[in-house]
Amino acid sequence: MSRARAYTNIALVKYWGKRDPQQMLPFNSSLSLTLDQFYTETSVTFVDDVADQFYLDGEVQPVSAKITHVIDLVRAQSGLQKAALIRSDNHVPNAAGLASSASAFAALALAASTAAGLKLSRRELSILARHGSGSASRSIYGGFVVWHAGQDDQSSFAEPAIANTEQVDFPIAILAVLVDQSQKKVSSSAGMAASVATSPFYPVWARTAEAAIPKMTAAIAAKAVDKIGALAETNAMQMHATTLSADPPFTYFEPETLQIWEKAREIRRKGLNCYVTLDAGPNPKLICQLQDVEKIIHEFQKEFPNLTFTSCRPGPGAYLVNE
Repeated sequence: MSRARAYTNIALVKYWGKRDPQQMLPFNSSLSLTLDQFYTETSVTFVDDVADQFYLDGEVQPVSAKITHVIDLVRAQSGLQKAALIRSDNHVPNAAGLASSASAFAALALAASTAAGLKLSRRELSILARHGSGSASRSIYGGFVVWHAGQDDQSSFAEPAIANTEQVDFPIAILAVLVDQSQKKVSSSAGMAASVATSPFYPVWARTAEAAIPKMTAAIAAKAVDKIGALAETNAMQMHATTLSADPPFTYFEPETLQIWEKAREIRRKGLNCYVTLDAGPNPKLICQLQDVEKIIHEFQKEFPNLTFTSCRPGPGAYLVNE
């Protein structure tokens, strides 16, 4: 039995849309920050049984096709013919735009491959995790991570965006704001497919996102939190423009999402760096200077006293809890 922990990540330059859904190859590269507060722990044991079993937070669940695919890849690489007993504890709100699938499949990839006796490199783990969830390829690593779109299975992998970005002195904080923890009405996969197929803006989105990668990398290297935030906010809203321009149009925004975005803009006008990003869900993430966290929370709570904030820093890559 092997048990692994992996943390969620927030994409600063988004992945939105699959060029090859079977291989989970994206249209554009993406860049993220692994967070230190939301995580999944997963244990895998290969047993003499007729079928795989999956328990989430102690409750038996159906074994999804994506889980089966990752486990089958591990079996193929290791030569094992046994069934997998998978137990996962999720410390992330499910399907609410907080990258629960990223931490889940990154933890599964590390736990399953180790339990099968494989000693995969980080790049190989990233490729394996990508087959369960594209963003999981990035949660294999800590800090700032770039996922290269690639041309095929082996060239589409994640790696650190720049050297030494897991350092604790990086002056950035991410404030996760929980607006709605319920299941999304439109899943990420369905939303991506609809945007790719029907939004006239989609081709421009993919090109623009790819072009943002070197700009974001330069901002990270300079530790320029204001530039990181500005680039991330623009990229997020460009991504959501593809949902609003789909046919039929849809959105992940809730009214409070837009209110929080407007409040962030107001705070910026007062001279504090505070930028909004959000993935496929209504829950914004605020990007700010570490030193300004308490001031920004105070500003928000004057207008939104019931909001819940979780302050996050750069988090670690996936690791084994025990073997």
